[in-house]
Amino acid sequence: MKTNPEKSLKKHRELIHSDMRKVTSHIQREVDDWILNTIMIEGCDVPFKYKRKKLYKNIKGQRVNLTYYPETETVAGIEFEIMKVVRIKIA
Repeated sequence: MKTNPEKSLKKHRELIHSDMRKVTSHIQREVDDWILNTIMIEGCDVPFKYKRKKLYKNIKGQRVNLTYYPETETVAGIEFEIMKVVRIKIA
């Protein structure tokens, strides 16, 4: 099933969409029954996070299209800004 980012952006105003962003780092680790993916995007200091049920190929160096929203994550009592990815696709 294909998803249309324009529909999602109209429905959810907090979403942001970026095209052709270069992935500089991609880490995958198991958390409970999920694989937590953390990517870094060229020119951005904030990590982008998303979950999948299975391991995925490493996308370091690839260009991706992302739909995401800003979120705050607390680690050891310290708040960090992250970007929660709701849609990612290799460009």
